[in-house]
Amino acid sequence: MSRYRGSVCRQCRRENMKLFLKGDRCFSDKCSFDRKGYPPGQHGQRRTKNSDYGIQLREKQKVRRIYGISEKQFRIIFKRADRKKGITGTNLLSLLESRLDNVVFRLGFTSSRSQGRHFVKHNHFTVNGLKVNIPSYVIKSGDVVEVREKSRNIQAITDSLDTIVRRGVPQWLELDKDGFKGVVKAIPAREDVTLPIQEQLIVELYSK
Repeated sequence: MSRYRGSVCRQCRRENMKLFLKGDRCFSDKCSFDRKGYPPGQHGQRRTKNSDYGIQLREKQKVRRIYGISEKQFRIIFKRADRKKGITGTNLLSLLESRLDNVVFRLGFTSSRSQGRHFVKHNHFTVNGLKVNIPSYVIKSGDVVEVREKSRNIQAITDSLDTIVRRGVPQWLELDKDGFKGVVKAIPAREDVTLPIQEQLIVELYSK
């Protein structure tokens, strides 16, 4: 699978918004988006006018980069959302939010989704008492996500939990900070996704 290995701060600048891809650094004075609030590259400061297709493409790329998934993975998730009952765009966001790497980030166990993927792959979490090392694993209502006993002294996890007050835990999750575990109270609804995402543009893009 292809993997982006460049500067993630360039992605924020390209999408013209903070994607919070580097955890605490995004809240500090070192944030590149705050220092250089224009697209990267030698032509970044030029004014450009996007077509309807360009606007739809940028929205799709933005969401892909927020959740850190490849084009192939995103297309698969979109097809699943399209097959489900209900509104395709809402289904898409619900599936993205329900990924295990996103859930451990939302609960505050990791400072970013990329760190969440890394820790999930290295067997630091369990779901309902069973070890799960697949970042794309889709959680369900009632699932219990827990940091494994031997992983609770990892400095990155404890540091992230100490700063969870700044980010906050969404209402569809319940965090037991002292117990290093969280409960999925419900499947995330559209109003639970507070990111500035226009999912209808993505639906229109893939419907062409």
